Amino acid sequence: QVQLVESGGGLVQPGGSLRLSCAASGSIFSINTMGWYRQAPGKERELVAAITSDGNTNYADSVKGRFTISRDNAKKTVYLQMNSLKPEDTAVYYCNIDRITTWDGKATRNSWGQGTQVTVSS
Repeated sequence: QVQLVESGGGLVQPGGSLRLSCAASGSIFSINTMGWYRQAPGKERELVAAITSDGNTNYADSVKGRFTISRDNAKKTVYLQMNSLKPEDTAVYYCNIDRITTWDGKATRNSWGQGTQVTVSS
């Protein structure tokens, strides 16, 4: 059983920073692309940033230059450093892993964390 546990959300003033973490646990052999998505009230879930197993990154235009995604493969953890936060960044942020392979050879696609609320408000 693979689980993704997120942390780091909260309330921050505009211009502030937050760091989100998402740790995968279980009998994991390998993880490929890890990413962060967000969903604001009344809107569809959207990709914020993603990072491949070899470190290539991809960002939504709205967060380029402000957010940084990184990963620690040994800890099976992905991070999202969010700087210069704006009210429009307010959303529930979800961690996603495209493919997890466990030691028994089974592959699980499209795993999601439980979500963490980020609120940017003065």
